[in-house]
Amino acid sequence: MDKSSLSQLLENVRDGQCSIHEAVRKISHLPLETSEETCLDHHRTLRTGIPEVIYGQSKSAEQIITIANSLLKHKNVVIATKVAEDKAKQVLEAIPELTYHDRAEMLVGNEKEGNHESSSGSIVIVSAGTSDIPVAEEARVTSQCLGNPVTALYDVGVAGLHRLLNRQRTLREAAVIIVVAGMEGALPSVISGLVDCPVIGVPTSIGYGTGFGGIAALLSMLNSCSPGIGVVNIDNGFGAGCLASSINRRKGQACET
Repeated sequence: MDKSSLSQLLENVRDGQCSIHEAVRKISHLPLETSEETCLDHHRTLRTGIPEVIYGQSKSAEQIITIANSLLKHKNVVIATKVAEDKAKQVLEAIPELTYHDRAEMLVGNEKEGNHESSSGSIVIVSAGTSDIPVAEEARVTSQCLGNPVTALYDVGVAGLHRLLNRQRTLREAAVIIVVAGMEGALPSVISGLVDCPVIGVPTSIGYGTGFGGIAALLSMLNSCSPGIGVVNIDNGFGAGCLASSINRRKGQACET
């Protein structure tokens, strides 16, 4: 349950379309739902704006199915990250209404895509190279599922800056920009010097030996000479999407007051 659905429920009680008893029944699940292996926080979207999310890499298909069914039952957004294709096929056989995004390795359902009432503008997601696209796609799918309009600009890294400079209008119209880069991780610094909106750097594990699995890109972003860049963990497109959505949502709320 999110703020919109809770508001609607309270309005229905006020207007006599729903009894107090029925309203209590509908919200009685909100704080927690426990089972032998899980403790689901159905209140999280209402409290933070970001739903309970399934980290799929270390879960079995059966565990994902159980959790996703519970989230769907309570009309929550379903987001499962790091779900390999073979595992996703098993989940989709049990819950065909979910959608699998293979490049992002994500399963989603009840997403808020197209519902942008609480956002103030577009999130632009930029990848330095084609090899960075899977992480960028995780950020894109996450941002869209959380109700944000998203524009993607892929393969516009510093090895050919003319590719990026041709997209400056799109960058300047963004409310938040997520920049995904491996190798030396220089692209967030370049973009941050061109725009006045928040920039979130996502280092990826793409690169040769001295890239140390993304540590070189991470350190480069953390030591950027361009001020105001926020940096998330290596390959954490999901975290970047959540952060960008929170920023965009707060900007939208500020515009309404």
